[in-house]
Order: sequence, then C-alpha cells, then structure tokens
Amino acid sequence: MTAMEIEHSAVDSVLNQDDPHGLLDRILKNDMKTANEDEVKKAESEILMLASKLSKTGKSKELANLIRYIRPFLSNISKAKAAKIVQTLVEKFLEMNTTSGLEVDLCKECIDWAKEEKRIFLRQALEAKLLSVYYELKDFDNALAISGPLLKELKKMDDKNLLVDVQLIESKIYHALGNLPKSRASLTSARTTANSIYCSPRVQGSLDLQSGIVHASEGKDFNTAYSYFYEAFEAFETCGPDYRVRTISALKYTLLSKVMLNNPEEVESLIIGKLALKYGGKDLEALKAIAGANKNRSLSLFQQARETYRSELMDDPIIKMLLETLYDKLLEQNLLRIIEPYSRIQIHYVAESIKLPLDVVEKKLSQMILDQKFNGIIDQSDGGILIVFEEETPNRTFDTSINIIECMSKVMDTLYIKSKKLS
Repeated sequence: MTAMEIEHSAVDSVLNQDDPHGLLDRILKNDMKTANEDEVKKAESEILMLASKLSKTGKSKELANLIRYIRPFLSNISKAKAAKIVQTLVEKFLEMNTTSGLEVDLCKECIDWAKEEKRIFLRQALEAKLLSVYYELKDFDNALAISGPLLKELKKMDDKNLLVDVQLIESKIYHALGNLPKSRASLTSARTTANSIYCSPRVQGSLDLQSGIVHASEGKDFNTAYSYFYEAFEAFETCGPDYRVRTISALKYTLLSKVMLNNPEEVESLIIGKLALKYGGKDLEALKAIAGANKNRSLSLFQQARETYRSELMDDPIIKMLLETLYDKLLEQNLLRIIEPYSRIQIHYVAESIKLPLDVVEKKLSQMILDQKFNGIIDQSDGGILIVFEEETPNRTFDTSINIIECMSKVMDTLYIKSKKLS
C-alpha cells in the first residue's frame, strides 16, 4: 500500500464514522458530477462540519488530507464557493497552531493548486495566509520575499481588504526585525487603505494594536500608545470568545502603558473596571505585581514579579521589550538614590547595596554619565571610585550684562537715526 493510499484510508476511517449518507465518500471518489444542487449544498455543509470536528479534536493530518481530497469536488462548483471552502478549511487548520511544519507545506500545496486552476483571488488569499504563517514561525526572509510581489499585485487588483491585511503583517515583520521606520511606513499605508473601506472590529483592533506597539517602541510615546491599546482592547472585546487571547494581550499592553507613564495606581482601577473584570487571572496579576514594584521603586520586587510570572510576561516579545525599558528606568532611579548623599563613593559598595554584579553597575553608571543623568567621573586608579560633582549654580551676571549691552546698542541706534533726521 502506497503512502497516498494509507493517508486516503485514514481519511476514509474518519468519514465512515461521520458520513452515514456517503456524500463525502462520493466526493473523494470524484462521483459528484451528476449531483443536483441540493446534494452539492449538503456536501459543502458536510465538509465544513467534518473540518470543524477534525480541528476541535486536533487531527491535523486528517484535516490536511481532507483539503487535498476534496479538490475534484471543488472543480465542479463555482470558483467563489470553492475559494470560500478552501480558505475556511485552511483557516481551521492554522487555528490548531500546529508546529509540525505541515502548515507551510499545506499552504504552498494549496497555492500551487490555485495556480494550476488559474484561481487568482484564491491564490492571493492563500499567499497572505502563508505570509502570516512565516511571521508566526519567525521566517522573515521568506515572508518578505512573498510580501513585495503580493503587495504590487493587490494594488493593481484594488483588493483593499486583503491589501490591509498584507500591509499590516508587513509592518509586524519589519517591527520584529527592528526596522522601525519601515514598520511605521507599512502601518501608515495600511491605515490609509483602511480609511477608504469598512473594516471589521478584528481588522480595526489589529491596526490599533500595531499602532500602539509602534508608538511605544519608536518614540516611547506611551500616552498615544495607551490610547491605541485601549481602542484595540475594546475592538477585540466585541469579537467574542474566539479573540480572547488577543483581547487579553491588548489589555496587558494597556496596563503596562500606565506603568510606563508612572501611573501604577491607575492599574488597579483599570483591572476592576467593567470591561476588564471578566479577564481576571494570572495575566492581570502579573501586571499588578509589576505596577506594585514600580510604585515602590523596588528592583527586588520587579525581579521577583518577572520570575513568578515568567510565562505571562517574558513569552510576549512586546511586553519583554517594555519591561527591559522599565528595568533600566528603575535601575537608574535606585542608583541615583544610593549615590545622592555622596561626593565620592566606591562602586563595589554601590553594587553591594543594589545587589547586582560589579561590572553591570559600573557599565550602567558610565552610561548614565554619558547621558548626563548626573555630573561625575569614574576613577579607576583607586579601586573604582565614583566621583560626583556638585551642580554648579548658574551665574546670571554674564547673561544680564549681555542683555544690557544689546539694549543700549538699540537705544544708541535709535538716537543716531533721530539725530540725523534733525540735522
């Protein structure tokens, strides 16, 4: 028995349990050419029902095989219906979040089939899904290789809904690569395109979420980021339970923006708010712990929160990035508090006081001096001593004298002009 026959028999075993009328069996055997309209509609419904069952039970291989074996049936129905069925089945397969590598192969296989059948719109939609898969797998080179030609094609075809999705994914890819200017440019293009069409709450929420991420990453503009994150949270909240994960992510970003704005006390009021109350759990407890550490300016509490809620905080790259920024901010505040009473202080004493390695503290102090966070130097000749200079009181005598001279010059010029007129 060949590998194809084994896979086919695996699908048949599932069909025997879920297809008592034999419709799907006829589909697989390419026996639907003489079927009437009612049978075709029933077959479509049976396919979608079986796909849902396979998706819920985690049978990814059987679902992939089902997508392959219904192709003869798809050739006998309208292109619009066929495209809708294929997209729905591929979406259900991708929703399973499989990491076996089947998702890339399946998308490519469906794209090749769409090319052979000359189904341009289906092929474009599948390429957009493959682009999203590459982004999830962090295969950014292959993702960008697809996005460029696809965007040019979509702009010519004027398919604005799909164009928004592709531009948004491209923005996410460039952000993940650290190319913030290109990420912002792609996002601006996506928002411009979205303004000319109706956008579902899912798309609008995704646009707002990415806008908040770009503002928080590029300009550290957390006021604007907070507004976008909250808009995204409200949009995803209306999408139902299927978008619960995205809703919680948007809420976490919203709370973290408040922490970054030095308003940790507002985190508690947001958590107990009407919208956020039903999303309580470890995710919100993690942000509450971070807000408490920031409020007390405690590095130890901050580190403790990161360790206790590692999966809730460090698995998300955006939260991880913002927490690194917050950690640097807390570290600077604690160092300034330690060195404030001294004009000369040993660096190893500072390291012991803050309970961090000596090289980390020395590097951070050097960076703070260069950034003009305080005025001082590090003397390495005596075992590493930080010398803090007193702030010089600005002498305003010089500036005042210059202003007086400028005013007198203007007066003399005015008197000279008047004297010439009299003469």
